[in-house]
Amino acid sequence: MDVVNTMRVIVSAGGTGGHIYPALAIINKIKEKEKKSEFLYIGTKDRMESKIIPEKNIPYLGIDMKGLDRKNIFKNFSVIKNYYRNIKKLKKEIKKFNPDVVIGVGGYVTTPVIYSAKQLGYKTFIHEQNSIPGLSNKFLAHYADKIGVSLPDSIQYFPKEKTLFTGNPRSEEVYYTKDISKKEFEFSLSENKKLVLIVMGSLGSTTMNAKVKDTLSLFKNKDYEVVFVTGKAYYEEYRQVTVPHNVKIVSYLENMAQVLKKTDLIVSRAGASSIAEITALGIPSILIPSPYVTHNHQLKNAKSLEEKEAAVIIEEGKYDKDSLVSIIDRILTDDKYYQKLHQNASSLGVKDSATKIYKILRNLIDGDKNERTDK
Repeated sequence: MDVVNTMRVIVSAGGTGGHIYPALAIINKIKEKEKKSEFLYIGTKDRMESKIIPEKNIPYLGIDMKGLDRKNIFKNFSVIKNYYRNIKKLKKEIKKFNPDVVIGVGGYVTTPVIYSAKQLGYKTFIHEQNSIPGLSNKFLAHYADKIGVSLPDSIQYFPKEKTLFTGNPRSEEVYYTKDISKKEFEFSLSENKKLVLIVMGSLGSTTMNAKVKDTLSLFKNKDYEVVFVTGKAYYEEYRQVTVPHNVKIVSYLENMAQVLKKTDLIVSRAGASSIAEITALGIPSILIPSPYVTHNHQLKNAKSLEEKEAAVIIEEGKYDKDSLVSIIDRILTDDKYYQKLHQNASSLGVKDSATKIYKILRNLIDGDKNERTDK
């Protein structure tokens, strides 16, 4: 009789889609491989994950957790006090769930989760999406049994003996997502016209949204269509904006992966998950890195593509609406240039990243069982 493997898994990730969607990709891969596995997702009470995860019918525990304030250190006394209060609560919840493995996929909410799990003796895995790790994963590197990274260069920031290049799990999920026709989208698009997708991160961007708003009228009479994703917090500003008939404005895309599969060109921030999606599908891109992130890591992400002639970079401070439209026009009309960007982007994609992470988790769990048997 075949042994049916199942996992009991705690997953923690929060703050932005760049952490949440890779976490969901890992969950979905485990469900695919081990259908009866059980999950508990631990996130914050008030950020994106607190809405997205329960809607996916994944058991959810929200904790009151804030990140460190880099500008006002005095505010951090309450953050640290709350951190230790959470550890007491989390240890109780983790013991009650009794997981085979605890996974952290980024965001400050993961810090007390992984720390508590390791203190209790559970197996732990963390994943770093960005080129340069943030404070949480730098700290948690000491408490993780295994560490996965999206980019090979990131290995240098972690203990080499337990760090593995996996790629970003979101890339595999996007690559293998079901292909649907444009007619099945929630907005009407033509099957015969090229699609330009403009999205400034999962939450949107105050600065870039204002710049893009001034750009939309320039798409009038173009022979391609444009979908601009504002982010839910900004959508109301655009309800009264008059745009050309070939421009669609939406607040958020629930089926982002399926839209990406139909996208001919993307104008995007350069977050790690966005880069993973772009390269997995080989989408030519115009990247506008956010200058507001730690260590300016989005610029480094973008340069990794630009250096391979897989993307064009426009720095936010140098953004010019006429230049953007001109670059879009060139990419979409110069087939040789388009194919070069497409092929070079595709060559950088990791298309089995979630599977790699699943195997690491299974080995962690099986190794733990073997150790217990030996004892």
